[in-house]
Amino acid sequence: MEKSFILKGNIAFSKDISHIETIENGYLVCIDGKSKGAFGAIPAEYEGLPLYDYGNSLIIPGMTDLHLHAPQYTFRGIGMDLELLQWLSTHTFPEEARYKDLEYARKAYRYFCYDLKRSFTTRACVFATLHTEATIELMDQIEDTGVIAYVGKVNMDRNGGEDLEEKDSDSSVAATLDWLKRIEGRYVNTKPILTPRFIPSCSDELMKKLGKMSDEKNLRIQSHLSENMSEVAWVGELVPDATCYANSYEIFGAMGSPDNPCIMAHCVYSDEKEMEILKKHGTYIAHCPNSNMNLTSGIAPVRKFLDQGIPVGIGTDVSAGSSMNMLRTILDTIMASKMYYRLVDTSSKPLAFEEVFYLATVSGGSYFGKVGSFEDGYEFDALVLDDSAMYSMRELSIRERIERSCYNDADCIIREKFVAGKHIFSRKQN
Repeated sequence: MEKSFILKGNIAFSKDISHIETIENGYLVCIDGKSKGAFGAIPAEYEGLPLYDYGNSLIIPGMTDLHLHAPQYTFRGIGMDLELLQWLSTHTFPEEARYKDLEYARKAYRYFCYDLKRSFTTRACVFATLHTEATIELMDQIEDTGVIAYVGKVNMDRNGGEDLEEKDSDSSVAATLDWLKRIEGRYVNTKPILTPRFIPSCSDELMKKLGKMSDEKNLRIQSHLSENMSEVAWVGELVPDATCYANSYEIFGAMGSPDNPCIMAHCVYSDEKEMEILKKHGTYIAHCPNSNMNLTSGIAPVRKFLDQGIPVGIGTDVSAGSSMNMLRTILDTIMASKMYYRLVDTSSKPLAFEEVFYLATVSGGSYFGKVGSFEDGYEFDALVLDDSAMYSMRELSIRERIERSCYNDADCIIREKFVAGKHIFSRKQN
């Protein structure tokens, strides 16, 4: 398939956070990998383009998964009766230590990338492990999927145990610089991102050096913030001069800037003081509701983040999140906001479906630029969905069909997947 063409089907996309634009039997125009818009009839200047008619199928923008852990994929759904710190020491760290073996990593990442290519995700921000060879292997495989991603070699020089811990800050920085040198110019779609696991895994010296590296090399940072009450208390002991968890990153120069924003996953316990820091630095919050419920972490105040103007996207957080399915993550986001309203703060209005669809597409996609909509000038990330297995006695609108697909995700099938205008997956091929 060329990168200039027209798709026909039942089109839906966001123009703003409160509305979903829909066009029944519409035409979606892609020119050189970018959207030229969606129309009720083919504009005259595009009449000669190849046309692909998907009949009654839905066509929506691709989705951005702002936070997931590739090496954890093979044990998703395991250990969900534990809380965060126990789960890390019992399941996660022992598994990630195995990625020192490149053959093990190669096989495990093959499973991960096979499912990533077939998923609703077109853009992703991914944690690897601290192992350079395995991280490069993951980046090689993600590049082959056609999904566009940031991937990080994890830094951790403390509290990882004997088998998952770098010797010291100098060793960690040296390994990171070696990794960056080896991948320079290697990829089209896969970019590096600095990845200190979280404050408990990184010494003060390491955090300072990574903050400096971020500034000097104009590299973004991804990490975790205020996920679990025990974790927050631990950070308070490790960085006693910090006024809050976010301030500990800020002290070390590792909170990024509006021009070079970092991603902080979770932010379940971020209060007004922490929100001020996040807003100041232009930080993106990766909201991971399935993970937060599985590990009994809590419910993030997403409505308050939005009211403060803090950028928010959603993440599956595999494997604390048990599925890479972004439709399921949309549903979990809606449900979590309802429980926050009912159980925590009745002044915090639950998120509407339109708002969460926007978070999954435009808001998360904005971390990658003009991504996540079909408006003119956006990069052409699109999913063609078949929801015909969900029978109904009603005549449903396009908006209702998409909402229903999120609540019944097992019956919604991806027919085709496009990233930046490139056709990367077809159900007929797999």
